[in-house]
Order: sequence, then C-alpha cells, then structure tokens
Amino acid sequence: MEKQSNAMWGGRFTKQPDELVEAFGASISFDHRLAFYDIAGSKAHIRMLAKQGVVTVSESEAIVKGLDEIRLDILSGNFVWQQSLEDVHMNIEHRLIERIGPVGGKLHTGRSRNDQVALDMHLFARDEIEQVYELVKELQVALGDCAESNFDVIIPGYTHLQRAQPVLFAHHLLAYAWMFQRDRERLEGVRKRADLMPLGAGALAGTTFSIDREWVAKELGFTALYENSMDAVSDRDYIIEALSALSLIIMHLSRLSEEFILWSSTEFSFIELDDAYTTGSSMMPQKKNPDMAELVRGKTGRIYGHLLGLLTTCKGLPLTYNKDMQEDKEGLFDAIDTVKTALRIFSGMISTLIVRKEDVERALRQDYSAATDVADLLVRKGLPFREAHEVVGSMVRYCIETHKPLSELTNEDILTFTSLLNQEELALLTPSALVSARNCRGGTAPDAVIEQLHIFRTQCL
Repeated sequence: MEKQSNAMWGGRFTKQPDELVEAFGASISFDHRLAFYDIAGSKAHIRMLAKQGVVTVSESEAIVKGLDEIRLDILSGNFVWQQSLEDVHMNIEHRLIERIGPVGGKLHTGRSRNDQVALDMHLFARDEIEQVYELVKELQVALGDCAESNFDVIIPGYTHLQRAQPVLFAHHLLAYAWMFQRDRERLEGVRKRADLMPLGAGALAGTTFSIDREWVAKELGFTALYENSMDAVSDRDYIIEALSALSLIIMHLSRLSEEFILWSSTEFSFIELDDAYTTGSSMMPQKKNPDMAELVRGKTGRIYGHLLGLLTTCKGLPLTYNKDMQEDKEGLFDAIDTVKTALRIFSGMISTLIVRKEDVERALRQDYSAATDVADLLVRKGLPFREAHEVVGSMVRYCIETHKPLSELTNEDILTFTSLLNQEELALLTPSALVSARNCRGGTAPDAVIEQLHIFRTQCL
C-alpha cells in the first residue's frame, strides 16, 4: 500500500494527490506572507496549553524556541517552502517537527487549520488596516498643506465637466480631504471587526481540551473573541468589508487622478506634476505623462474585482469552512499592497505639485461663471428667479456669439436684455468677489474655507 507523504493529514488516504491537484490546491505561493502571524499565534497557543496543563512547560519552551528559530530562518531567507505541504501552517509545523522532533506535533493540539488560518488572517488584516489608516491620514495632511500653501488661488469649478462657478483651489482639495476622512472612519469599523479572536473554535465545534481563549486573545492583543465557533471559522465579513473600504479609497484616488490628468494637460494647464511622478515618451521628446495617476485610475477596476470576487465566493457557502475560502487571501493581499502604494505616491505627488496661477487666471477670464451671481442680483432687485435665469441665459448667448465676457458688456448691450443692471455692477463681479460672496458654512469664501481648514485639522488630524 502506498502511504501518503503528507504526514499532516495523510492517514486516511492510500494515494498521494495527483500532481495537478497538489498544485491547484496549494496556497503556499501566496500565504507564506502570513508566516510571522502564524508563528505568533502558535507561540501564544502553545504557551496557553502549558498554562492549562495540556502540555508540559518544557514541551512548550522547546516548541517556542523552535518557532523562534524558524522565524529567523524565514527572515534570513533560509527557509524552503514546499508546495507538497500546501500552506504556511503545515510548512512551519513540518519544519518544527524536523527541528525538535515529535514533540513539535503537540503544537496542533486543540486547534485546526480552520481556526488557525482564520487567526492569521485576522492578525494580518488588523495590522494592515492600521497601516492603511495612517497612510490615508498622511495623504490628508498633504492635501491640507497644499490647500494652505495655495490658499489665494481661484480655479473654475465644474459640473458636467462644464465651467460652473469659481472656487478656491483649497476648497476643491479639501473636498477630497473629507472623502478620505470618511474612508478612515470606515477603516476604523473594519479594524473593529478584524479585532475578534477565532482561535479555539477548532474545525468548527470547539475543542475538548481545557483551553483559555481569553488568555490567548489578551496575549495576541485582541479586545474581543468570537462567541460562536462556527461563526469564527466561517466569517469572512471583515475581509469583504476591508475590500469594500479599500475600493472606496482607490475610487477617491481615481477621481483625484482624473482631476490631475485633466489639470496637467495643455488644454487645462492648471497644475504641473513633479518629474518624480511623471514619465516621458519613447518617441515624442516633449511629452510629460501623468502615468502614476493613470495607473491608479487603471488599477481601481482590479480592486473592485477582488471585492466582487469574494462576495461571489461567499454567497453560496454553507457553514462552516469550505476550501473556497482559500480565495480570500490573494485579492486582499493585492488590494492592500496596491492601495498602500497608491496612497504613498499621491502624498508625494500632492506635496510637490505646482499650481500654474497665471494659466488659471487666464481660464477664469474666459468663462461665464458669474452668470448665477448676475441672476441673483436681478432677484435681489425684484425679478423672479426663473425670469432672471432666462434673462442671464440670453446675455450669455449674446456674449458667446460676440466673443465678449460678461464683465465687458456695455450699458447699451445690457439694456437689450434688462433695465435692472448696469455695466458697473457687472464689472464688480470678479472671480474674487464671486468666491467671497459664498460665505456660508461649507462655502468657498476665504473666511469659510479658513474655518473649514481649522475644523479639518482639529477634528481629523
């Protein structure tokens, strides 16, 4: 009879797995990055077993020492990962037994790979979400600093990508700062749901050994634990939440990417991105391409795909653990790595961009963003808004046909549309005046934006 080479679970089987099956089922190619979490969980578990008298203190100490040595091997690059051992847990346990003998097999007492992988993923998600949280905060700082250093800059504001009303550049940037604040709040929720300790759930029903789950939770820094063993090994909600939060972060980055791509084009010429965050063309020497912004915009769809993929994976799974759940890792790993890199790039990109003030001012002189204020002025003189809207619309059409800005209409021009306005009043409607007039809370007036910056810095940073 041919014996199963995989000593971790081979007793039931009389054949080795087919090579294709072995390769298809193995996760070691990507879950080896969980190794240090796996070792930390194993050390806490074996110490707890010693405390509870399930193993001896000397056995526990030998296992902990062996795990520490394995950790050093991994750090130095001397650990050989074996696909035949499937995953990070079995690779480490196999090496432990090789190193310290059969006593290493006692490490698996009172636990399953089901609650072990759940523990590793909780530890990973908890740490990584904290890192993403701090990177989002760094990006917010960069946005706030850029807003302050360019506080006197007025740019066209847009709806439908058409010139609408002028706004402070600082106001525009702070809109993104508040988006990222909501992202941080979502990450706090993900962190809370990741901060649940699943170890002790066993395969699905708990264990017959006298374990102390609360002790292990405290040892590993968890503030709470799963109260239901079946839920503990089957829950992937926190990973789906993490992917959702990451999708929103990169969606916000993608929107900002689109702004930077447009603003840095010759057609807009509002900003210039630093050379460190742009690339050239292999054929056209004059090109300066916003490739990093374009890549972030392009990678957004991939992050969405990871979210939808895991939602689809989990939608039909009966309790408790199913091998399908192995699909929870690669998407999360990639999403975390991609978003962290994108956040770092954008913090640097924002900190080094230059606003082309003269080009922005030139653009403001060429639009009709004072139209709403002209209508409001007519309303203040007694004209119903709908009538005022029609009058000003006709004035704008005339200006387009005659290639004149509103501010250059003569009294004779104005009288063809209304007797309620004059040339002097229109001349006063400068971009600065238009911006300053919007002094309500949350508006774009300088005083309102100063107050907004104060609230942002004191409440968010």
